[in-house]
Amino acid sequence: MKILVTGTAGFIGYHLVKMLVKNDNEIVGIDNINSYYDTYLKYGRLLDTGIDRSLIQPFVPIRSTKYANYRFIRMDLTDREEINHLFETEHFTHICNLAGQAGVRYSIENPYSFIESNIVGFLNLLEACRNHGVKNFVYASSSSIYGIDSHFPFSEDDRTDQPVSLYAATKKSDEAMAYTYSKLYGISTVGLRFFTVYGPWGRPDMAPFKFLKSILEGKTIQVYNHGDSLRDFTYVDDIIEGMRRILIFENKDDVPYRIYNIGCSHPVNLMEFIETLEHITGKTANKEMLGMQPGDVPLTYADTTRLQLDFGYKPSVALADGLQRFYEWYLSFYK
Repeated sequence: MKILVTGTAGFIGYHLVKMLVKNDNEIVGIDNINSYYDTYLKYGRLLDTGIDRSLIQPFVPIRSTKYANYRFIRMDLTDREEINHLFETEHFTHICNLAGQAGVRYSIENPYSFIESNIVGFLNLLEACRNHGVKNFVYASSSSIYGIDSHFPFSEDDRTDQPVSLYAATKKSDEAMAYTYSKLYGISTVGLRFFTVYGPWGRPDMAPFKFLKSILEGKTIQVYNHGDSLRDFTYVDDIIEGMRRILIFENKDDVPYRIYNIGCSHPVNLMEFIETLEHITGKTANKEMLGMQPGDVPLTYADTTRLQLDFGYKPSVALADGLQRFYEWYLSFYK
């Protein structure tokens, strides 16, 4: 297989590359390395996959110094001409799109960046697949598309037409576009609705990272919904194992379009999560209790039955173990 992975300077993209290079696959990674959060962490992920920051230039492929079967190119999904040229020259067999603008709250303040990256960029990839005969397309969706749903756990068959953030709306749009391209052009598309992924090299805008950092630095953490929220925290290795199984799947459906929840199926109360971090660090968190933030939901809870039946997916990393690994990585990286 020759696989394009977008968002390889990002959290999940980085981990996916680390897994894929162990096989004989040829991997090309792209990322625009934007400044949504500290690029120090993004360049750190790249360096850990053998990509030296000093060599990175727009549109210039860099061969990894660690993995002979991995190259990286700095590129933006919204650059339709360059994306098309990339597909013309590389002849990919599989696409895994993990790029795009993230952040529920950020989407309220910066709506245009979400439309450009998550919709225009997504369309550019679908069109490139159509024009260059790529038939396998896996992409990141999000649990946020369920909105404020009274049915728990969230099932892929639940309604998703009432998103409460623009971020969620763009992910719902991606799923709709993917169906259209599966129906019209026979492209096999698989959308993965991620549920609160955490672990080493995680995103600093997400609660696990922010809470750990503030606890270690003795700063106050903001606890929304007065700590009554529950989240289906999922360790990144479990996510990557599920993706590995999906990437090699050959869809023979009449309309080769599928959606899967990919989570832990064990929601944890936010206060319990904080207490686990306190136990691991040996420090007590200073907490500021606040109300619900616009665009947030009180509970995420994945029904992963469909993924278990089709691919044997079963997460194995307990929260305490995952947070311990995350804590040890954090201390090592931020010496």
